[in-house]
Amino acid sequence: MISVAIALAAVVGVSLGLLGGGGSILMVPLLTAVAGLDAKPAIATSLLVVGVTSAIAAVTHARAGRVKWRIAAVFGAAAMAGAFGGGILARFVPGAVLLIAFAVIMLAAGVAMLRGRRQGGEATHHDRLPVVRLVLLGLAVGLISGLVGAGGGFLLVPALTLLADLPMPVAVGTSLVVIAMQSLAGFLGHLASDHVEWGLAAGVTAAAVLGSVVGGWLAARVDATLLRSLFGWFVLLMAGVVLAQQAGPAIGGAVGAVTVLSAAVVATRAGLRRRRSRHSNDGGVVIPHGVL
Repeated sequence: MISVAIALAAVVGVSLGLLGGGGSILMVPLLTAVAGLDAKPAIATSLLVVGVTSAIAAVTHARAGRVKWRIAAVFGAAAMAGAFGGGILARFVPGAVLLIAFAVIMLAAGVAMLRGRRQGGEATHHDRLPVVRLVLLGLAVGLISGLVGAGGGFLLVPALTLLADLPMPVAVGTSLVVIAMQSLAGFLGHLASDHVEWGLAAGVTAAAVLGSVVGGWLAARVDATLLRSLFGWFVLLMAGVVLAQQAGPAIGGAVGAVTVLSAAVVATRAGLRRRRSRHSNDGGVVIPHGVL
């Protein structure tokens, strides 16, 4: 099972490198369900893996000029403080409660990925940073990250596009820097009280890093919108599994059933739109985009 966990960690790394976030939301369930770790060691290990992987993935974006360092410094410093506090606070919260909270975060992540991300503006200068809003949001995102072991990319990228008016590629690169900063700070907060299996952590981290390199290479070659949608549905299903284990089969089963039903409805509607579009084009009539 350790080998399976390492292999799946590579998949998480691919998602992180390809989408600029989101993949880390699966690391804690992977470490608990596959590697057999308890909740708190899994969260600590997840923060280490996500921090190192995000730092390496951010290098490519930084070399391409897709990182706003002033914003990353302000947001990242606040997120580090929140994550460190969350890591310390986690020792007083039962593991089952943390996993249920994590499942709720997964539900929010899945919905956010299915809704898509705002593309952001094209502003290239930021003489007046919304410092207060960046600090407050950084503290909140960091606290969540430190408590439940999520990198927070699904929150960071929309926040950076909205608050700092960053274009999507720049928001992704800046987000990876912040994720690395807050994840490592959260890991240090957990390290004081949680045991870490360093051999497993090293193997999982190495696999995730390799996956992130592959994901970065695929980013310009694969339809990220489709992958983000598939990943969003998968995250929702995983949230149902975690809730079934921690909150009861009825709750987890309900989440899983709603997810499957919703996915079927969306797939059916998409298939109908494609068939209508082909039929209309075959008949020589072009229907404007957005009418159907």
